[in-house]
Amino acid sequence: MRLVPLGDRIVLKQLVAEETTKSGIVLPGQNKEKPQQAEVVAVGPGGMVDGKEVKMEVKVGDQVIYSKYAGTEVKLDEEEYIIVKQNDVLAIVSK
Repeated sequence: MRLVPLGDRIVLKQLVAEETTKSGIVLPGQNKEKPQQAEVVAVGPGGMVDGKEVKMEVKVGDQVIYSKYAGTEVKLDEEEYIIVKQNDVLAIVSK
């Protein structure tokens, strides 16, 4: 199965939060808040949404920062995804 977003919605897969100490020890982020950074796995078509023309600014594979309390969490085939509207994406992380 796969998720196909409608309108101006985007499907995100949250990136794993790990923290590295100064000495190089990796600490898993189980006690911390979930980060608001994710990878785009699917993008809706955009078009007319609520009477306004919406052009999709993100594409599959982009890493983005999204609003803290945005979206709907969905579990599909043992994977967790977040579905957000495009205006809940705050920034694209460029390398």
